[in-house]
Amino acid sequence: MAAASPSPTLLWACLTALPFIINTCTGFVNLPTLRYHCKATLKADCVNKPFVQRCHDLETIIEEFPAKELHGIFPWLVENIFGSLDGIIVGWNLRCLQGRTNPTEYSVALDFLDPSGPMMKLVYKLQAEEYRYDFPVSYLPGPVKASIQEQVLPECSLYHNKVQFPSSGGLGLNLALNPFEYYMFYFAISLITQKNSPVTHHVSPSNSAYFILVDTYLKCFLPTEGSVLPPPSSNPGGAIPSPAPRSPAVPFTSYGMHHTSLLKRHIAHQPSVNADPASQEIWRSETLLQVFVEMWLHHYSLEMYQKMQSPHVKLEVLHYRLSISSKHHGSPAQSSYQALHAYQESFKPTEEHVLVVRLLVKHLHAFSNSLKPEPLSPSAHSHTASPLEEFKRVVIPRFVQEKLYIFLQHCFGHWPLDASFRAVLEMWLSYLQPWRYAPEKLPQSEEPLPRSVSEKWAAFIQENLLMYTKLFIGFLNRALRTDLVSPKNALMVFRVAKVFAQPNLAEMILKGEQLFLEPELVIPHRQHRFFMSPTVGGGFLSSWPPAITDASFKVKSHVYSLEGQDFQYKQMFGTEVRNLVLKLAQLICQAQQTAKSISDHSSETTASQSFFSWFRFTSSEMNGSYTGNDLDEIGQDSIKKTDEYLEKALEYLCQIFKLNEAQLTQMMMKCGTAQDENGKNQLPDCIESEDGLILTPLGRYQIINGLRRFEVRYQGDTELQPIRSYENATLVRLLFRLSSVLNERFADQMDELCSREDFVGRLCRYHLTNPRLIQKIRHSPVVRDRTSQNWGPRISLRFLASYRTLVSLLMVYFIASWFYIGPVGCTFIILIGYFLYAVIMTFFSEEWKPHEH
Repeated sequence: MAAASPSPTLLWACLTALPFIINTCTGFVNLPTLRYHCKATLKADCVNKPFVQRCHDLETIIEEFPAKELHGIFPWLVENIFGSLDGIIVGWNLRCLQGRTNPTEYSVALDFLDPSGPMMKLVYKLQAEEYRYDFPVSYLPGPVKASIQEQVLPECSLYHNKVQFPSSGGLGLNLALNPFEYYMFYFAISLITQKNSPVTHHVSPSNSAYFILVDTYLKCFLPTEGSVLPPPSSNPGGAIPSPAPRSPAVPFTSYGMHHTSLLKRHIAHQPSVNADPASQEIWRSETLLQVFVEMWLHHYSLEMYQKMQSPHVKLEVLHYRLSISSKHHGSPAQSSYQALHAYQESFKPTEEHVLVVRLLVKHLHAFSNSLKPEPLSPSAHSHTASPLEEFKRVVIPRFVQEKLYIFLQHCFGHWPLDASFRAVLEMWLSYLQPWRYAPEKLPQSEEPLPRSVSEKWAAFIQENLLMYTKLFIGFLNRALRTDLVSPKNALMVFRVAKVFAQPNLAEMILKGEQLFLEPELVIPHRQHRFFMSPTVGGGFLSSWPPAITDASFKVKSHVYSLEGQDFQYKQMFGTEVRNLVLKLAQLICQAQQTAKSISDHSSETTASQSFFSWFRFTSSEMNGSYTGNDLDEIGQDSIKKTDEYLEKALEYLCQIFKLNEAQLTQMMMKCGTAQDENGKNQLPDCIESEDGLILTPLGRYQIINGLRRFEVRYQGDTELQPIRSYENATLVRLLFRLSSVLNERFADQMDELCSREDFVGRLCRYHLTNPRLIQKIRHSPVVRDRTSQNWGPRISLRFLASYRTLVSLLMVYFIASWFYIGPVGCTFIILIGYFLYAVIMTFFSEEWKPHEH
């Protein structure tokens, strides 16, 4: 029987008595040694004890141990939960932990990491002692890492007064973080560092423990109702202190006009940071949001980083780099090269990453929309607005807008052209529709009607103009390169068209473009990100000429702050984009025709199946043609969905861009004429040449996306085509020799009979193959014409070598034997029956088509 493991209480008692024993024997006690033994015991428990027991023991230790002892195990515990920064240690693998597969561990982990759970109690206990923990700069997002390594301080206040140079012999730069920041840094960055962790079963990202924790933290620290719950305090009657300003460990140059923290603005005049509880909630809320945004969205290229800097900032950075390089006798080019290498590191967000960002966007809209209505008196507002209310007012334009726009641009330009782009699309559409997360609700009787976008959202649309216009153009370019016959791709086009077709939305976007295009009397140099600062007073705005309205100024500042002063804006409702929409409408029509063709082909194939279909013999095999397509596997239901999505998308596009009905009808008729007399699609787009048809770029696009295709059909001598799997090779060769002998001997007689204009001539033409009368068929683009070859009337007995024909004859002979009809008599009856059938077909046939025997 295995010995029971010591309880945490007993362990604490032993550790408490151990210093007294050591002090009695040796006269001193080594506290680091005690911490080492405590950590070693916890590491052993991680291997030997089940997950639930480990969490229970940790909860007891957190409750009973003092902060001085917990300080040493905190970094190890955080890494043990969220995994190591290099991804080697997986930790609890919260991304793959789901209630459906592991309900017990799932609930225990959520309870342990809950905002009021044991782990956060440990964080607050250490926060009260003002401990600091080092976080390597090398694991920060590329732009932040590069700027810090070049000793250029990022504008985000999260990094201010935290960067420290390594001591002599140290390795790299570190951030000195308080326990709350350290915990959130690890939690947020684990979404990226652990993306390659092994997955043993199918995982739904929205049901994982990590996704639920993100949602829980957002609701707790960014509440839509009430205020942030105060943290539990181990000090009687005291509060957990917010991080106090610290002297900078190293001089840094800021690469932008950074905003002062809301916390600092509200508590700057206070003698103690613990005096105002409001500062506590703002500090945790702002820190949580900054960490999430920095870890999840702050990823972009060197070109974008340089574009986002104003000229005077670039000059300051250059002078500072030159001064630093002269002091250290280094080359500025070397520092720039390191930054370039850091910025150009590959960043490929996963679908789970995008879903988490969408959750953040949706919650921030709800958080911002929960802002109380502003009082009528501006002076009253300035004195009564709480820090949380002011935070709600500026949370999106200050903290999220810029980095989310760059993140979306990266995804639009680098995401694969497949259905997984739906996650990025829905995140984008969620940001574009803040009214969906407003508390106001319509009566139930009005829900079926399309909801008009209220004018109160005009300011949001104008201040996010590029989110609507430039990203819409980016989506158009993606849609023009995708296969719209696929239901998932058609659904994405439908979703975007439906959102932009909401009543009054297109008009407000057009108004925003008109405000941006208003003529300017003076174009001052752009102050980097200064336009969007909510702290800017009326004095700065009043210095502008009266010709430029306040709304126009906001739109211009938004565009220039994101794209630079030299940005060439492309109008969403301009001629160039309108032509792209027309091309998309044409592709939608072609995709509808292709889906209809596939549906008709599937119906014909099903209807033409005969009793012998189980032999896998079809007409396409008999004449050597191949009419298959990969899209045949879509299914009738999916084809119907595709047609519905595309039809509604085309209708919405017409509403948005006011497309001319006559022009659209002409386009649809042009697509309709892409069908020939058999109801099949025409050839891909080609041009005539001396060597035949040559594919154009449009034709290649049509083939790649399955919009049109060539039918692969044997065009040589049917008697010399390769032996098929359903034919007997010996019989094919013997019957070919027999047919050749007959054709050589009776060639003149057959030609004479086929040249007659009476009924006998028509009957002979029906039975004897005449290539001069063969119907037109599609050709390969490199073959001009092969119907000019003429082999003359002839007999073909190759059909007798088919297993299908042989089995059919054997079954007929077998059935005839039941009626006491011998082989000779049965053969005579078959010949008489076929002759009567041929006479009837010849007499009633309108077109004398070739027939092979």
